[in-house]
Amino acid sequence: MKRPSPRVKSSVTTTAGVAAGALAVACIAAAATQIASARGSESAPGRSGDQTGPQSPISSPSTVPVPTVTIPTITPPTLRVPTWPSIAATPSQTPSASPSPTPSPTPTGTPSPVRFPAGPSQAPACTGVTVKPGQNAADVVEQSPSGSTICFAAGLHRIDRPLRPKAQQVLASDQGAVLTGSIRLTGWTAAGDDWVVRGVLPPAYRKTGQCEDDVANICYLREQVFVNGKHLKRVAEREQVVPGTFYGDYAANAVFVGGNPAGKSVEMSKTATAIESSEPDVVVRGLTIEHFASAPQAGAVVLSTGWKVVANDIRWNHAVGAMLVNADGATLEKNLIRNNGQLGVGQYSSANGTITGNQVSGNNTDGFWIADWESGGIKTTWSSGGSVSGNLIEANLGVGLWSDAYDEGRTFSDNQIVGNAADGIRYEIGRNGVIKNNTITGNGFGTGRGSGTSLWDGGGINVNTSSNVAVRNNTLVGNVNGISIQSRTRGNGPWGLNVLRDVVVTGNQVTMKTGTQSTGLVQNSGASIPTGEVVLKSNQYILDSLTADRFQKFGQWFTAKEWQAAGFDTDSNFTADTAPVIARPTPPATITPTPPATVTPTPVTPSPVTPSPVTPSPVTPTPPATPSPTPSATASPTPRATGTPTPSG
Repeated sequence: MKRPSPRVKSSVTTTAGVAAGALAVACIAAAATQIASARGSESAPGRSGDQTGPQSPISSPSTVPVPTVTIPTITPPTLRVPTWPSIAATPSQTPSASPSPTPSPTPTGTPSPVRFPAGPSQAPACTGVTVKPGQNAADVVEQSPSGSTICFAAGLHRIDRPLRPKAQQVLASDQGAVLTGSIRLTGWTAAGDDWVVRGVLPPAYRKTGQCEDDVANICYLREQVFVNGKHLKRVAEREQVVPGTFYGDYAANAVFVGGNPAGKSVEMSKTATAIESSEPDVVVRGLTIEHFASAPQAGAVVLSTGWKVVANDIRWNHAVGAMLVNADGATLEKNLIRNNGQLGVGQYSSANGTITGNQVSGNNTDGFWIADWESGGIKTTWSSGGSVSGNLIEANLGVGLWSDAYDEGRTFSDNQIVGNAADGIRYEIGRNGVIKNNTITGNGFGTGRGSGTSLWDGGGINVNTSSNVAVRNNTLVGNVNGISIQSRTRGNGPWGLNVLRDVVVTGNQVTMKTGTQSTGLVQNSGASIPTGEVVLKSNQYILDSLTADRFQKFGQWFTAKEWQAAGFDTDSNFTADTAPVIARPTPPATITPTPPATVTPTPVTPSPVTPSPVTPSPVTPTPPATPSPTPSATASPTPRATGTPTPSG
C-alpha cells in the first residue's frame, strides 16, 4: 500500500480530529458527582472548539445537600528543555541506510487478553451485623457506629436511598448479595400493540451529557428497564416500540414495552446512588451493585478519602459504575465493572488513588457519545499521583483509558486495553505522565459520529497537548493507528498556556499493517511543535512493507527510510511482516444476568380500547453536523473554585 510521495501533501485532513473532552465533576442527584467535558479551540477544519475549563455542573431536583468539592492546589509546571536530537522541519537530512527486513519474519498475532480473578468470588468472609433482604439497609448503616462491619446476606436488597457509611465502616458480603436500585413494575395493561404501566416515572428533568445519536438525544434519561434481567433498549418515540425495547413518556407518566410482560420479572431503575459518603476509610467488598439510576457523569458507588472498594460486581447502572471524588489514597481493586450505561470508572480531584486489577468491560450501553465524551472504560481528571495499572479494559464503547484536563504525575502501566471503540489510551492536557508496559490491541474502530481514522482521531496511544510525557515499552497491535502525537490550540489553564512539550516515545513495539494505520505528529494553526520537543527512538515497528507509508508528520506521509531521514526513530528497528493481523479481538464472554428474585406473575388486564395498527415513523440517519470553530477559552490561572457549584443553564 503506497501513497503519494512524502514530498507531496496527501489528502489527509483534520476534519475528524478528536477534540477530546475533559472531566469536571460536580454533585448532582442524590449528591451524585459529575465529570463534565472540557473542549478547547480546534482550528483543524470541521471540528468544534475545545475548552479546557470544566463545564458548569448540572442542577438536580434532588433535595440532598450538595457537598463542598475541595480543589487541590496545582503548582505551575517547570518544563525541562530536552537534550535529544532535534526534529527537522523537513526531511532534508541525509537518509540512513534502508532498514533491512528480518529474513524469515514470524507472523504477528494479536495478543489474547489474560483474564484474572475479580469480583465477589474474591471477597473474604464477613463477620458483623447481618442485613437480610427486606430490611432497610440504609437504616442499619445509619444506626451502626463508626468502624462497624455490616454483612449483607444472600439475596436481593432493594436500596431506596443511598447508603452513607460512617468512617471505617465495612459494607460487605461473602454470600453474593445483590444491591439493586430498581423497583418492580406491575399492573401492565395492553395499549394497542404494546403494553403500558402508569404512574412510575419521576417528573421530566433537563437534558445533560452528549449522546452518540445527537438527534434523538435520549441517552441522558436515567431510568432503565429490565425484563427477566435483560436490559431493554430505550427508544425515542412510542411508535418505535418493538419487543426488546421500551419508551418512557414522562409527560403522561407511562412506560411502554413491546411484548406481553405477563409472568415476567420487570424492573425499572429508580434510586440514583448505591453508596456515597464523605467519611474516610470505608471498605466496600463482595457486593453486586446494579440498576441504579445515576445521572450522566455520576457514580453508582462514589469513593472518598482512603476508601477500599474491592471484589465487587458493579454493573448495569445508568451512568458511571464507580467514581473516585476527592478520594485521596483510595483503592479500587479486583472489581468487575461492566455494562454500565456511560463509563466504567471515573476519577476527579484525587491524589494518589489506585485503580488496579479490575476488569472494566462493555460500558456505554445507553448510547453516550463514543468518540469525544466521557464514555467507555476509565477516565481521570484533575488528579495527581497514583496509578491505573494491571486492569483489563475491554470492549467499551469509548476510550479505553483517558487522562483528561490537568492530571499531574499519573502512571498508566501494565494494563491490557483491548477492542475499545475509540483510543486505547488518551493522555490529554496533562503533564509528568508515564504510559508504560501496556498491551494495546484492536482499539479505535468504532468511533462513529464526529470521528474517523486519521491521526487527528487518535490511535492505540494518543498524547494530546500534554507536557513531559514518557511513552515506553508498550505493545501496540492492530489499532486504528499506532501512536498519535497531537498539538492542539487548547487555551490557558492553571499551568498557563496548554501546549505539547517534551514527549519521549521509546522502547515500544508497534504493529501497523492494514488500512491507513500510521504513527506520527499532527499540529494545528497556533499550536506549532518546537524543534526537539518530541523524540521517538529505540522503538520496533512491524509493518506490511518497508516501502509502505506508515508514518506522518504534519500531513506528510513517510516510508520507514524517509521517516528516519526526517530525524525520527533513527536507531529504531523496522521489520516487514506480511502475515495478517486480527485487528479486532474476540469480545468478552457473554455475561449472564443474575437471576431475578422469585416473582409471582401479575395478572394482566387488557385495555377495552380496540388495538389499531401503528405505522412506525421512518428514521433517516442524520450525518454529523459540522460545527463552527469557536475561540479557545481562556481560563483563569486558578484551577477551580471551592464551594457549591453553580448550575448551568
